Amino acid sequence: MKALQIGDSTFEKEVLKSTKPVLVDFWAPWCGPCRMVATAVDQIADEYSESLKVVTVNTDENPGTATTYSIRSIPTLMIFDKGKKVDTVIGAVPKSTIETTIQKYL
Repeated sequence: MKALQIGDSTFEKEVLKSTKPVLVDFWAPWCGPCRMVATAVDQIADEYSESLKVVTVNTDENPGTATTYSIRSIPTLMIFDKGKKVDTVIGAVPKSTIETTIQKYL
């Protein structure tokens, strides 16, 4: 299972109204570190599919959402729970770092 690609028009439905915590990966196709994190994000989407929703937002194609959440550098991973941003991880971090962060909300 891979992370679900969403955009400005579906962000509210898929993230803010989700019944389970959501990991949002803000990325862009030209971003090398984003590609490094993408593998870990897809693995997390697969391994945590029962308890966590994982989505990606291409910041080039969806500037509205990126602006709303003040995304200044990518990759930026945000965790939302019950419609609120609860945590952020910035940069190309190891999968273990992402897992440690999301464990707090599961």
